Amino acid sequence: MRLPLLLVSALLFAVPLGAQPVDWSNAKVVDVELSNYAFSPTTLTLQHGVPYRLHIVNKAGGSHNFLARTFFAQATLDPSSSAVVKKGGVELGGGESADVRLIAPQPGTFDVHCSHFMHSSFGMKGTIVVQ
Repeated sequence: MRLPLLLVSALLFAVPLGAQPVDWSNAKVVDVELSNYAFSPTTLTLQHGVPYRLHIVNKAGGSHNFLARTFFAQATLDPSSSAVVKKGGVELGGGESADVRLIAPQPGTFDVHCSHFMHSSFGMKGTIVVQ
């Protein structure tokens, strides 16, 4: 009798009380464009705890990535976005786009860049600010 009671108690305390599923249909959309050696905007300003859909579009003919390892590691990703964000970034071929649904992490400033050879040196870098 004690073991089942302990298991039920452990489960009750493991699940946050009042936790609601995220309504991703109401997520705030933020458009991010990747072009030849530039991100637009260069600074993304997000609010902690708010659900977002980052719509990332590669306008260039060649491939680029949107690499923000610390940001993506600390953000809460929708499970469907886990296949899009790999090794802390989003890789896109020329003309491709991807959506990343996430909840912004704790306040902070996070670096983002394209890790392709010399791309960040040519200016393909930016900042994500979470307030």
